[in-house]
Formats: sequence, C-alpha cells, structure tokens
Amino acid sequence: MAQCVQSVQELIPDSFVPCVAALCSDEAERLTRLNHLSFAELLKPFSRLTSEVHMRDPNNQLHIIKNLKIAVSNITTQPPQPGAIRKLLNDVVSGSQPAEGLVANVITAGDYDLNLSATTPWFESYRETFLQSMPASDHEFLNHYLACMLVASSGEAEPVEQFSKLSQEQHRIQHNNDYSYPKWFIPNTLKYYVLLHDVSAGDEQRAESIYEEMKQKYGTQGCYLLKINSRTSNRTSDEQIPDPWSQYLQKNSIQNQESYEDGPCTITSNKNSDSNLLSLDGLDNEVKVDGLPNNFRAHPLQLDPASDSSNSTDGPDHVKSASSLHEAKKANAGIIHGACLTLTDHDRIRQFIQEFTFRGLLPHIEKTIRQLNDQLISRKGLSRSLFSATKKWFSGSKVPEKSINELKNTSGLLYPPEAPELQIRKMADLCFLVQHYDLAYSCYHTAKKDFLNDQAMLYAAGALEMAAVSAFLQPGAPRPYPAHYMDTAIQTYRDICKNMVLAERCVLLSAEILKSQGKYSEAAALLIRLTSEDSDLRSALLLEQAAHCFINMKSPMVRKYAFHMILAGHRFSKAGQKKHALRCYCQAMQVYKGKGWSLAEDHINFTIGRQSYTLRQLDNAVSAFRHILINESKQSAAQQGAFLREYLYVYKNVSQLSPDGPLPQLPLPYINSSATRVFFGHDRRPADGEKQAATHVSLDQEYDSESSQQWRELEEQVVSVVNRGVLPPNFHPTQYCLNSYSDNSRFPLAVVEEPITVEVAFRNPLKVPLLLTDLSLLWKFQPKYVSGKDNEEVKELVKGEPEMIGTEVISEFLINSEESKVARLKLFPHHIGELHILGVVYNLGTIQCSVAVDGIGALPGCHTGKHSLSMSVRGRQDLEIQGPRLNNTKEEKTSIKYGPDRRLDPIITEEMPLLEVFFIHFPTGLLCGEIRKAYVEFVNVSKCPLTGLKVVSKRPEFFTFGGNTAVLTPLSPSASENCSAYKTVVTDSTSVCTALVSSASSVDFGIGIGSQPEVISVPLPDTVLLPGASVQLPMWLRGPDEEGVHEINFLFYYESIKKQPKIRHRILRHTAVICTSRSLNVRATVCRSNSLEDEEGRGGNMLVFVDVENTNTSEAGVKEFHIVQVSSSSKHWKLQKSVNLSENKDAKLASREKGKFCFKATQCKEDEVTEASEKYTFADIIFGNEQIVSSASPCADFFYRSLSSELKKPQAQSLVHTEKQSVEDVMRLIQKCNEVDLNIVVLWKAYVVEDSKQLILEGQHHVVLRTIGKEAFSYPQKQEPPEMELLKFFRPENTTVSSRPSAEQLSNLIKTSLHYPESFNHPFHQKSLCLVPVTLLLSNCSKADVDVIVDLRHKTTSPEALEIHGSFTWLGQTQYKLQLKSQEIHSLQLKACFVHTGVYNLGTPRVFAKLSDQVTVFETSQQSSMPALIIINNV
Repeated sequence: MAQCVQSVQELIPDSFVPCVAALCSDEAERLTRLNHLSFAELLKPFSRLTSEVHMRDPNNQLHIIKNLKIAVSNITTQPPQPGAIRKLLNDVVSGSQPAEGLVANVITAGDYDLNLSATTPWFESYRETFLQSMPASDHEFLNHYLACMLVASSGEAEPVEQFSKLSQEQHRIQHNNDYSYPKWFIPNTLKYYVLLHDVSAGDEQRAESIYEEMKQKYGTQGCYLLKINSRTSNRTSDEQIPDPWSQYLQKNSIQNQESYEDGPCTITSNKNSDSNLLSLDGLDNEVKVDGLPNNFRAHPLQLDPASDSSNSTDGPDHVKSASSLHEAKKANAGIIHGACLTLTDHDRIRQFIQEFTFRGLLPHIEKTIRQLNDQLISRKGLSRSLFSATKKWFSGSKVPEKSINELKNTSGLLYPPEAPELQIRKMADLCFLVQHYDLAYSCYHTAKKDFLNDQAMLYAAGALEMAAVSAFLQPGAPRPYPAHYMDTAIQTYRDICKNMVLAERCVLLSAEILKSQGKYSEAAALLIRLTSEDSDLRSALLLEQAAHCFINMKSPMVRKYAFHMILAGHRFSKAGQKKHALRCYCQAMQVYKGKGWSLAEDHINFTIGRQSYTLRQLDNAVSAFRHILINESKQSAAQQGAFLREYLYVYKNVSQLSPDGPLPQLPLPYINSSATRVFFGHDRRPADGEKQAATHVSLDQEYDSESSQQWRELEEQVVSVVNRGVLPPNFHPTQYCLNSYSDNSRFPLAVVEEPITVEVAFRNPLKVPLLLTDLSLLWKFQPKYVSGKDNEEVKELVKGEPEMIGTEVISEFLINSEESKVARLKLFPHHIGELHILGVVYNLGTIQCSVAVDGIGALPGCHTGKHSLSMSVRGRQDLEIQGPRLNNTKEEKTSIKYGPDRRLDPIITEEMPLLEVFFIHFPTGLLCGEIRKAYVEFVNVSKCPLTGLKVVSKRPEFFTFGGNTAVLTPLSPSASENCSAYKTVVTDSTSVCTALVSSASSVDFGIGIGSQPEVISVPLPDTVLLPGASVQLPMWLRGPDEEGVHEINFLFYYESIKKQPKIRHRILRHTAVICTSRSLNVRATVCRSNSLEDEEGRGGNMLVFVDVENTNTSEAGVKEFHIVQVSSSSKHWKLQKSVNLSENKDAKLASREKGKFCFKATQCKEDEVTEASEKYTFADIIFGNEQIVSSASPCADFFYRSLSSELKKPQAQSLVHTEKQSVEDVMRLIQKCNEVDLNIVVLWKAYVVEDSKQLILEGQHHVVLRTIGKEAFSYPQKQEPPEMELLKFFRPENTTVSSRPSAEQLSNLIKTSLHYPESFNHPFHQKSLCLVPVTLLLSNCSKADVDVIVDLRHKTTSPEALEIHGSFTWLGQTQYKLQLKSQEIHSLQLKACFVHTGVYNLGTPRVFAKLSDQVTVFETSQQSSMPALIIINNV
C-alpha cells in the first residue's frame, strides 16, 4: 500500500469516535447559518480535544485517553441511501488528484527506474469518507449516538420552553417505534443543553440570566452558554480570519448543499455526443433560512429518486463525478465560512467542546461502563464476569472453533436489545471508543464465543473484527495481531451475510495493520480478495493499493505492480474516473516500456490514447497512438487498421486546433534516412532502335565499391594527363550519385537547370497499406546573386518559391503492408545558391476503413469507403542523416563523434555543358579477336559549348577511333567487296608467296613514348561541340582474347570553354558489356634457320612456326575460319615468305581443326632500322586475293594497343645484381643473342550462318615473340599454382644466386651448320675406306668476339650411343681453336671416314665457346640438336 499521512495507530481511533447528536431550534440554526454553516459543521474543526483526558475503568484504575475526537451530527431519521453514499465516494475520489508539480519518488528495482507517487491521497479521502458514512447497524454500537446536544438561541421568546420541546422531540425519536433510525447507544441518552448567544445582536444580560436558570434546572454539568457571532458579516473585514471549515466541507460539497436542508439536489445528466463527457447542471446554490424545522427525513446522503437510476452498489457509470464536483466547487467558491466569527469565538467553541467532553460525555461513558460491568457480574447463571472468569478461558481448555463452512447460515438471528450478549458487546464498544483496548479485547473475545455458540454469524464476525483490531492496538503488544480473526470476519461478512460494506471495512483496517507490520504480501492478497464486479470504484482503489504493496516489498515485484496498476486503471475507467485510469496506465507503462512486451505496450498505449483524448489531452493522445504505430507491432492487420484510424482521427482534431501552426512530424511510414540517395542530373534516355545511350550513372544501379574505385582511378588518370601528368591538389572525384558509401563530407555541386533527384526509402511496418498523397520534398534555399565582377550576394532564406526551385509532387504513393518502397522526388533549381533539403511533406492516410475491430469501435469521423482515402492528415518527416563516425585523432577514437553528411545540402552552380553519348550498331557479342565497326554519336544538350573531349578506359586494346591521319583511316565500311572494317587492296595472284612490306609509326596511333595509352582524345572536328550540336564518329572494336563476359568501362571527360571556378570538368560514364566466344588459338615459335645461303642477311634467318587451332564450338553458328593473311610487325625483323604453302591456297579450318604454317623471317635492312624511332615495319603474307593493309587503321591500332598492354605486364627479371659490372654486361650480350622482337598478326575471316543468312566476320590475333625457341601464345596463359613445398627452417649456405648464363642461352652464341652430300656412293669392294668431305660452318650470332673450340673426338658414354651413330671416324686434326669476330661466319673443311654402308649421323662435333675477354667459367658444350644424316651406298 502507498504511504499514508496517518499511521494506523492514529487512523483507527479517528475512525471510531463517540457519536453525539445535535438537535437545534430554528432560531439557533439561523444564528449558525449566518456563517454558512450548520451547528454540527460549526463544531467540526474543533471536535478534537487538545489535551489528554482521564477516566477510571471498572476496577477504578486510571485510564488516559489521548487525542480524543468526537463526532457531532444533526439528527436524521432516514438511513443514508446506498446510491448517495456511492456518489459521495465517487466525488471524493475524483476530487482528489495528484498535486501539480509533485516530485515523484524514484524507485530502482533491478533494471527498472520507476517514477511513482508515494502517496495516494484519493484513497485516503475515500477511506475516511467511507468509514464516516457507514450506516449504523444493530449488531454493533460503535456509531450509535451516546449523547444529544439540544441547542436553542438566547434570542428566542421562551428559551427554556424551547429546550423542553427539543428534549421531548429527542425522546420521541429515540423511543417511538415509528423511528428505526437513528440508533442510540443506551436508552437513557445524555442530554446536554446548549444556549447559543449572538454577541453582535443579542442581549447579553438576558442570555446570562437564562443560562443561570438552565443551571438551576439541568445542573452545571448538563448545560452551556456558547457565545458566537462577535462581528457582523457585512462589515469590511480588515483582518483575515482563517477558515478552518473549508477543508472539511470541500470533501463533500454536494452533501453541504443538501445539509443546508434545501431538500434533495437534482442532477441532470447531459450527454454530449462529441466528447462523451457528462456535465452536471442545475445545482441549487441558494441558501434557504426559513423552512421546515428539522427536516429529519432528509438524510444528507439522500438522492432524488430520479437520479438514482440503479440500486447496485456502484451506481450508474454515466454519472461522471469529475464534473459534478467541479460544478459544486464553483458554487462554493465564493462562500466564506465563519464570516461572523472572530478568533475569540473560535476559542469559545473549542472551550465548549472541552467542557462538553470533560463534564458531560466522559463521565456519562464511565458511568455506563460501570453499570454494564455490574449487570454482567450480577447476572445469575452467567459466570461471565470479565475479571473473574478470564483465566478460565485462557487456561488451555479451549473449545475448538467450528469453521465457517460448518456453521449454518444463521445470520438472520437477532438478539433483543437487552440480551446479555449484546450488553457485553456494548461494553466492549464503549471501551474501544475510549481507547481502553485491553478491556475491549477481553469483552470482544467473550462476545465472540457467545455469538459463535449461538451461531449468530453477523454478530460473531463483528466481534472477531473488533477483537483483532483491539489486540493490535493494545499497548505493549501483549499478543500478536490475530490476522485469522479478520480473515474469518471478512469471509463471514462477504459469503454468509452478503454485506460487502462491512467486509470492505475489515479489509481496509486489516490491510493497514498488515502494512504497518511490513507484511505487504498478505496485505496485497487481502486487497485483491475483495475486488469484485459489484463496485468498480472499490475494486480500482484496492487493486491500486495492492500494486503499491508489491512495489513496497523488500524485493519489489515490479511486474506484479504494473499488472495490478493496469487492472486498477481498467476498473477506474469503468467507474468513470478517467484521470485516475490514465494515471494508472501511465505508471504501469514505465514497466512494460521497451521490454519487448509489444502487445501489452500496445494495449496500454491505446488506452492512454483514448483516455487522454476523452480528457482533451490531445498531445498525450497523439503521442500514445504514435507509439502503437512506430513500434514493430505484432497485432493483427485489422487491429493495426483500427489503431491507425484512431491515430488519424485524433491527429486531425489536434491539427484543427492550430491550422496555421508548423506541420507536425508524422510517425509513418518509417524513413531509412541513411539509405537516402541523391542523384544530380537528367534521367538516362532509353535505347532507341540501334541507338543505345551511354549507361552513365543512375539510381537503378547498385553501389559497387570495386567499380566505384575503378571509375575514380580512370578519372584521376585523365585529369592528371590533362594537367601535364600531375593531379591538382584540390581534385575530388566527380560524384553524380550520393549514398551512404560515398564521401559526403563536402557540399555537393549541382548545376542550375539540371534536376536533383532524392530517393527516399520508405518502409511500412504495419499490416495495413498506407497511402501518401501530395508527396513532395521540403527545402529551404539561399539564393546567390552575382553582382559586378565576382562579388556574390547571399539573400534571405526562401521556402517554397517555385521560380527559385521547382518541386515535383507525387499525387499518390501507395505502400502496401510491410513493404519497403522508394520514392524518387525531384527538385528543379532555376537559380544559383545554397539549397538545403529538409525532409518530405505529405498527407498520411489509409485506403480502407472497417467498422469495429476486437470490440474497439471506430471513432466518429471515420467514413468507410472501399479503396478510397478514408481520412488523412498533413504532416512532415525530416531527413536527418548521421555522418560517419570519426576515428582519426586520439580524441575521436576515445569518444563517439560523427562527421557531417552533406548529401542533402547541394550548392547550385552556374551552367555547365552537358554531353550525351549514343552508340550505334554496338555489338553485345563478339568472337575473340573479332573486329567490328560501330559509330559513336556525341551530343551537347546544354546551352554551353564543350571542349577537350577525351575518353579513358582500362582496356584500350578493345576499341579505337582510328589513326591521327586521315590516310591511315578507312573512310567508310564499303571500301571492299565484303564490307570489311579493314583497309584492303586487291592483289594479283603472283605475289602470293612473298611479303608486301609497309611501315608505320606508333605515334600516328596515339601510342607515343611515355604517353598513357589509356587516355585517348576524341577527334572532334574543331575540338569543340557547340550547344545542341551532334557529331558521329566511327569506332572499331576488337573482341577480347579471353572468352566470357567482359565489362569494359569508358569514361568520357570534357570541359567548358568558359573556365568555372567550382566545376573544372565533367564526366560521363559508360559500361559496355561484351560476351566473347572462342575463335582461334594461335601459338608461335621462332628458331634460327640452319641454312646460311642467304649471305647478305649477315645475322642469318629465322624460321617462324605458327600453329592455328579453331577452338570454336559451333554454338555461335561459325562454319569455318579462313586464315586470310599473316603479317609481321617489328622494328628489326620482317616475314619474307611462306615456306610450306600447300596447293590449297585458302587456309580453311573447320571446328576443332589445327593448321600449321611456317614462315621465313629476315632482318630488316640497316637503313630501315633506327633504334630511337618508333617506326615498325609491317610485312603481309596473303592467302587470298585481297591484301589487308596491316600498317593502317584499325589493324595497326589494335596491334599497337595489344603491344602496349603487353609491355605493361611485368617482365621476368633474368639479371641479378652482383658486384661485378662486367658480369652483367656479359649476361646482357649473351641474352641479346636469344632475343628476337617479332610480332605476328594473324588475320582471319569466319563464315557464320545466322537466320539462314551467311555473314562474314573478320578479326585478328597477335602473338608477341620475344625469345628464340620459346613458344608464345595469342591468348593469356593460366598460371599454374605452385606446388606446396615443405618449410625449410635452416639458412641456405650460399645466399648469392649464381649469375652463370644457362646452357640454353649460351647455345645461341654460335650457330653451326654442316654441309655434306645427302647420299654418297662408294665401291667398297675396290676400296675399303670411304672418305667424304664435310664443311662445318660456324656463325657468331653475338656482337662480341667469341673464342671457339671444335672437338671432333667421339665421347660416347654408353654402347647404345655407338649403335645410333654407326661407327665412323673424323680424319685429320681432332681439335680446332678459332676466334670469331662479331657476326663472322667461318668454315672448316673436315673429312669423315666410313667402313660400312649405312645411315650415319654426322652431328658429333662438339663446339665450346667463350667470350674472348672472359675467363673460362662461361664455357659450355654447344651440341647441335639437329641430326645430320648421311647415307653411304655400295656400288
């Protein structure tokens, strides 16, 4: 239970006090009425004694009574009506609300921090009023009248006669059987005569004389002269007299109205359809002074029968207490109580109560107790003297008490008034009233046994209840509180006697006692036990107190507290106590909030919303309904729909209150602010027939960090080329689309007259669709005006001016249930300045509206309509984007700081050119190496001319715009019979075998020394594209060598002719997706020719072997490939002729076929070779009747581009840095002998059948030959992953790598060639030895002098070798030592001697070579690999 102002030791004595009746003459009543008070009310503030009182108990022991209070009330002969009591209690509760600005207690329990009101004054007021307004009953005497004050005025004609009349009237009421009410304690009630004297108007002498007469007649103990009204009320009061009455009278102001004897007050209920609130009108505020004397029949708690429409204990729910009290308060607001009384009068009244209690009441009570005690002792046959027989009862011979259920229902048993059992009870009650709890307990205990023996259950329950209270209040606590007595009493009252009022009194007292002992759990159980359907108000209050018990336990039970608060709130709501209901729900919400109990939260919020709305607390209502909608609701769709409609309805009412106020923030739909994307520029145009627009950037593209990094690198590359190889320090990559991954730390730049699109990500968390109408962006704009030279003026902020910024409005935007959907909203800037996009503004509504869901009716104003906007409210949501977390400095790392995100704050800059690029006949699929011609159209769609157009790509080998000179670029595709993309020349058939030679420089094709081949200037006519102009340029494409899907990025760069300070350049992106399928694989090797007959070549000739394999699987519809031409391109070498040309002129390859070609290559003449130049010699060997000029575009373009990409690949480092420089030189020389720089271009045509048409495709493959004897490929080789090796944990001894050249490298220093007849006839029968002359040619391939040793001795290591060679012998000198100058050829004449016929291999001479100026460390055997076979025949 909540904390109370009074302790239980103060509460119980105050609740049970001696009752005194007051009977006034009309004149006396008139005197008190001058103060707007009745006589009983006049005494009320002074009814507590200020000093201790003494009396003696029957054993003549002195007993002290502290803080005694008496209750004086006017006599009424009708018992109070239950309906009136109910109404009174309802008003008392609704009139007591938590004080404004009250600091709540903060209770921390577990992980809950709760703000609770520690006290519940409404409950205390209820309890006090309830206990005071309990009707008197026959089974107990606590609130029966002990005495009666007879009051007459000194101003009456015959005051003494008036006293006699009043005395007779009292006697008649008490003893006449017509009156069953009020109840009197004992037959001879104490009568106390009070003479009221009006000091300001009356005659004091007369009053004194009448008082003397009264003393003679009634004795000094039985009468009193009370002087009041020392001043007149109409006098202007200078001094402020305190008003002690208001606190007593406010509690029941409606009762006041009636207790002025005005008759019953009528309450009319006026049902207001709009707010469901009821107001009470018609309260009669006037005071009637004249009227019937003592209208006893009208009890203060009597209601007009018309208004008491129900006889149930809780009354009709629609009588709203709040308003009735409000009306009454208004009525009483102007009334001043006690206006005629001075402070002296206050003291006189206080003195009067003291005198009455000391002289009259207490002696009377003392006497009565003695009499009752004597009666009980003297009664024969009853050994029930409380003082002689007590021991017998407590000595242990206890009779087992029967349980309630065993007892017959004899609550109907009534004792006669003089029954001895009732006398014990009377005596107990008297002792209890004067705080003699020991004696009271003994009497109650005795009475309890008697009643239980007689099975008088109502009486027994009463005795049990008071016995328990007495036991608790006994000084020194001789015995523990018998809680089981109370439990039995409650059960009896409730179940047997069906008297809920008495049961409730038991519960209120017992719970308070248990609370004072810290037994909160038992108190809570007791309070909950009495909640029932018959009274919502009582149940609500008790449940609330039970909740406080749970939270006040040693270990607070927070969830139980919250649950019972909800139950209490529900019952308050049913009882019409809307404010209390709202308070309970709000307190419980603290516990349920944010703990994932979403359905409970929804219920609470919904109720809070409804109650707040009823109480016209519209902001609270909106807030509560908002919570239901924004939490991830687990409700059904229908329920969510009801919540949403309630919210919209309430919101509409709120917005109608302030139609001109700022737009409210709406809770739905959710906006994922960080997912907001901003796009600057026009939407991409769709493909138009063969025209395909550049992909550029659009909101439909997903963000890919890898590709965005590639675009950034491309842009950096082109910008650095434009800026002479250096990136400017203030360079930032262009960003057309800003999202959560882009760098948003700077203000983005937008161009005037180009739209800004903001993509807002909405999510509907509900299961009902949301319809947003008139959806647009909310912004503010700061225009800048350029005045004079460069001065910029910043003007005021502008909002919503369409001539500055045009705003697109989406009329309807439907988000289905639980759907995420993006809206793209556009702004059109028409002026330069600073734009700030603040958020979105829209009407929120739903498209359907059903009537009642789960018993929750739709609020009025919700018009149902199928798929029409049922109700909508206008509001906004702000776009607030949190920037990235900063993590650079130490301070930022240790704290949580976020950087700015400025994607919604673009700066609008001046006009810039805008380029659009269209690709015409652009293929999507190519064969590897296929050449295709397409066209590119460049259009300037802005009002500014553009210049400096460049394109950059990571794959420059994929496309070309042709050479720099018109001569090298074919004019149109119709230059040949096959519409070839190549420049072709028709040839005659005679020049088939030999090569046609031409030359070209790589500078002509934009591939200069040191330039970046990736950045290509687009050859615009006059290098400028004017506004609105367009230009078409041819573009050749070559399918990449690897099969598969290739994404090729082009970045077009362009600038404005007028230099802009903010935007230096603009870019346009295009991603081409090409799917390549397999065509040909070309492998080539080059080796030295052994024939030396071509003497003028000096360095000798090369043989080039080219293997071409058709790897195409005929999916692409390719029938066959024709190799139409093989060309070479090199600075030093050229193809001379085809060696193995077969009879078939066309080299055709069907699927999976392989062809082998062999060509002879010679070195170019000296005059053709200049080391410094970039000139390449092209030689074409033609297999058809048409020469493709390989030195022209596009053949040479693609050759150079493939070459440059080949050069970019890292070369294997064969040289190792050692200390000896000479070793490196030697290595370089030796290596040079092995190197050859010859490039082969294989040109082909493919015949394709597609849709029963034959197409001819053409293409080219490149092979780069670098090293003699090493095979080269046209397609990239896959790297084999290295095999796993065991880890070595020791240090290798020799850390330097040997710098010896390999045998293979050295074998190329000297070229050897044997010249001999292929067959030799010899007559062996004539001459047994056959001598054959053989010439050995030695050719030095290097540029240095070489020492050569030729060793002719056979060195065979195994007999098998002898078998192979056959046995022959060299005659003459067996070893020759020679020195060959640079590129010298030397011949040795040798003789071979044979003894048998047969086939012999002459290739046995071993040649050793070393560079002349080097030590022999480099010597190695130079065994010729070619076998030299000779046939010796016998003739």
